[in-house]
Amino acid sequence: MKRRSKFTRIKIIVAAICFILLGVLLFFQRNVTKILISISEATIRSITTVAVNDAIYYTLNDNLRYEDLIKITYDEGGNVSTITTDSLKINRIAGDTAYLSQENLNKMSAEGILVPLGALTGVEALAGFGKKINIKIIPISNVNCSFVSKFVQAGINQTKHSLYLEVVSDISIILPDKTSNLASTTEVLVCESVISGKIPDTYLQG
Repeated sequence: MKRRSKFTRIKIIVAAICFILLGVLLFFQRNVTKILISISEATIRSITTVAVNDAIYYTLNDNLRYEDLIKITYDEGGNVSTITTDSLKINRIAGDTAYLSQENLNKMSAEGILVPLGALTGVEALAGFGKKINIKIIPISNVNCSFVSKFVQAGINQTKHSLYLEVVSDISIILPDKTSNLASTTEVLVCESVISGKIPDTYLQG
């Protein structure tokens, strides 16, 4: 009877230890994953900004003028008749920027992210402490580029036309037990000019 009672106590102790260990494991897993996602997102956002800006630097040059991309025709009254873009050049710039941004992002993210050992404790207060270790992540990215026109009244019968390159990066960060999605948008002024003459409302309305 005494032996059976002792065996029962051992079973209860073992079960309690297993329960405690499971709780601790779940606690740290949840908190560590949360901190890793936070660090990964901050790192990827920084990497994306650098990757996109480097791509834009190579695709746009200082010699690019407004007249190289935009052609304006006037009617007999001196008002704007049409505003057309050089679709070949614009598509080439957008395509090159998207391609280079994607390549830069893939190369830079392949190096992984540096995470302080304190982050692996699951305690946010310790997330910035300790030696940094490299953790590999799997970022899946999709980069799209498009041109955006903006018209702003610049005076009597004058309108400022600005052409922007908008780069949108959709990124999924795959960690061992969770996937995080984030988006980053970068808008860069390509060229601008002040147009004299009345512009049709169809252009001013987008």
